[in-house]
Amino acid sequence: MDEKSSTKKGPEFCSLRYGLAFIMHFSNFTMITQRVSLSIAIIAMVNSTQLHGLPNASTEGPLADTVNNPSRSMKEFNTEASVYEWSPETQGIIFSSISYGIIVTLIPSGYLAGIFGAKQMLGAGLLISSLLTLFTPLAADFGVILVIVIRTIQGMAQATQSQPFPVFISAFLSLFSSGAAFGSFIILCVGGLISQALGWPFIFYIFGSIGCVCCLLWFTVIYDDPMHHPCISVQEKKYIVASLAQQSSSPRRSVPIKAMVRCLPLWAIFTGFFSHFWLCTIIITYLPTYISSVLHVNIRDSGVLSSLPFIAASSCTILGGQLADFLLSRNLLRLVTVRKLFSSLGLLLPSLCAVALPFVASSYVTTIILLILIPGTSNLCDSGFIINTLDVAPRYASFLMGISRGFGLIAGIISSTATGFLISQDSVSGWRNVFFLSAAVNMFGMFFYITFGQAEIQDWAKEKTLTRL
Repeated sequence: MDEKSSTKKGPEFCSLRYGLAFIMHFSNFTMITQRVSLSIAIIAMVNSTQLHGLPNASTEGPLADTVNNPSRSMKEFNTEASVYEWSPETQGIIFSSISYGIIVTLIPSGYLAGIFGAKQMLGAGLLISSLLTLFTPLAADFGVILVIVIRTIQGMAQATQSQPFPVFISAFLSLFSSGAAFGSFIILCVGGLISQALGWPFIFYIFGSIGCVCCLLWFTVIYDDPMHHPCISVQEKKYIVASLAQQSSSPRRSVPIKAMVRCLPLWAIFTGFFSHFWLCTIIITYLPTYISSVLHVNIRDSGVLSSLPFIAASSCTILGGQLADFLLSRNLLRLVTVRKLFSSLGLLLPSLCAVALPFVASSYVTTIILLILIPGTSNLCDSGFIINTLDVAPRYASFLMGISRGFGLIAGIISSTATGFLISQDSVSGWRNVFFLSAAVNMFGMFFYITFGQAEIQDWAKEKTLTRL
């Protein structure tokens, strides 16, 4: 009896599963830093206050000045790295190119993982992304086309991280997911400091090198079969065997595609994802550029200020989840009411902040407060439509979450490209149009979800029982 209970509950601390979850957290952290690194580096890469050369080519100012003035410090030389004449439209295409790669490889990566194994796919994706990050400064010297190609391939490599978790590691999913928020905070906070002290290429060199170290750790510590791991204990081995047996015993289900396409509650979720990721992608991608151009601060301060919203985002995610659980546990509100309430707040509040931004641009403090509130209040959606697939179709939640993420990626592609086009016309009116358009998209998503959103299991998602006579 005791042996049976011990296999149900594996070792909780200092176990192999904790080590695996930490490595996955580190890999997720690394990939996010490599994805967001261009957002902070591009401020220095296209700094219009420095000398300009040919389009999409580096200027020769720093080298020439150093030759003519030998007393010039090496620090000044490093900080004035190559500068490129990339228009805002071009920047928008560069930013969105990584999403093209992710969405193209989203489905094939799962198929390839079944052939080669999750360890090889995740490790290869991380290695390719890290090497391409190291190569990015050199690619920029060759031209913008090569940068777009590299970012697209990097997105294809990073799509491998969206693989399903085995049962024995799913309990540590929050530790893995936290790597994304932590990575975004670190790269924006530290990236500006690195660029000012060493030059923007070192942002890619440092975080690309960290990715290579993580790859070495990944292929050394992670095993395809945990049963063959040299550090696994007997107790944990029994627990994993029992978990895998439970996972493999679950029957395969056919996906009712036609019923899903006709299901308005699902389309309400997809629309919510599209609206939510539209504004979130703009904030993640263009926040350092906006702070630098509107508040006229240097790249160091821009990076530090850009990292603050991610603290608010993480805090609101935790507080929103606690509040939603409180309302449900005390039976104060129905489940569908909670989902619509938090979805509405997560779409309405950031829209109000975004619309107010152009009118308070002259106030430094107010602008920063609103920029912090946008991603913070947006994450209230995590207790709304973000997890609504678990309510309407729990049997197909993983599949539907993948589809929802695809809608979010499409929104990111469109919003990044549209933002680059709008701010290229005129900086002041362009940013105003960007925020007004984002608010309109959010409002459409909010009203659509309020109208058609549900929290009951749909008929096509229910377990069908056969009655034998």
